Amino acid sequence: MSAPACLSCGACCAAFRVDFHVSEMDERTGVPATLALPLTASLCRMRGTDDAPPRCAALAGEVGVAVQCTIYERRPGPCRDFAPYAPLGIGDDACDRARRRHGLPPLALSPRG
Repeated sequence: MSAPACLSCGACCAAFRVDFHVSEMDERTGVPATLALPLTASLCRMRGTDDAPPRCAALAGEVGVAVQCTIYERRPGPCRDFAPYAPLGIGDDACDRARRRHGLPPLALSPRG
């Protein structure tokens, strides 16, 4: 599976809770306040990621078919840090768990060059 296909998957955006520091909130360059819930004085959560089932409020489209993060360039650190590929080119455990939750196969080996 190629990186663009991975970015269109969306399983991780509909599988995990996403908490981040309030410093990442900004209406112009960070997470918009309408997409986050305050947890503590220093912690926020992406709206929808604590629901059952979870689904980030910034995710548009159908998981596994065609999705888009509506704030991709402004997404919080945990989303930026999520690693869909292990060093050898296969999905890591968290990615595979998210994909399984949505009936999707794990990421296959992809050619590296």
